[in-house]
Amino acid sequence: MKFTNLFMAGATAMVFSGCAFFSPSAKNCNSQPCGCGDSCACETCPGKAVAATAPAPTGVHPDSKNWTPLFNADLGNAQYDKSVWSMDANGVLTANKDDAIWTVRDYENFVLDFEYMYDPAANSGVIIYCSDLGNWIPNAVEIQILDDNDPKWQKDAPQNKNGGLYGHLAPKVNNGKPAGEWNRMTVTARGQHVTVAVNGEITVDDNLSKWTSAKTNPDGSSIPPWLSRPWAELATKGRIGFQGKHGASGIYFRNLKIKEL
Repeated sequence: MKFTNLFMAGATAMVFSGCAFFSPSAKNCNSQPCGCGDSCACETCPGKAVAATAPAPTGVHPDSKNWTPLFNADLGNAQYDKSVWSMDANGVLTANKDDAIWTVRDYENFVLDFEYMYDPAANSGVIIYCSDLGNWIPNAVEIQILDDNDPKWQKDAPQNKNGGLYGHLAPKVNNGKPAGEWNRMTVTARGQHVTVAVNGEITVDDNLSKWTSAKTNPDGSSIPPWLSRPWAELATKGRIGFQGKHGASGIYFRNLKIKEL
């Protein structure tokens, strides 16, 4: 996996001029190297790379540090193509093609908390309540991950934007960070009630029971034809998954934690 295109050409992968990319400990920027994940921002350190610091915890994001990791470090509890997905020594999960990675068991009533970063124009997603891995698109709920800031997606429908429920519900706010910066997302699923928070703001808070049609959303907008099952009919228990790399735009995940309710 290469991050050089995200920050600065010619930088050594995972280390930038003494700035440890995912260092767990905070440093004093004025006296020693700072980690890109530290409490100090790397851009304040002379000669350091642009920071990839995740958003600070806020009221809508939980303190998940002691929660259960969704995937083990060796991905032994995941169902995936080993030629596509990998997790590095710093716990960063990524893929080299458009193929999903799944939990090996079903989940219902849970809070999923994680961070994600993307290359320019990236298009990915988080999948919950999946009941059919072979035909997951109409048989699951997808929370969209998209580089809304890229011109490629400027004319896309509101319900296809980052932090919304893909094809069904637009996010309340469009607050995705620019490509190359870490975002945080928290998904709370309690039966048909789904809440999504991105970077400290609620983007979705709604009930799947409203979606009784597979053609038209409650607000009158059209549902893409490939989403052919009404959400009101979906089981509220299923696999959790993440979409892989679309085209040339990479997607990266870390700190994936889950708490069952």
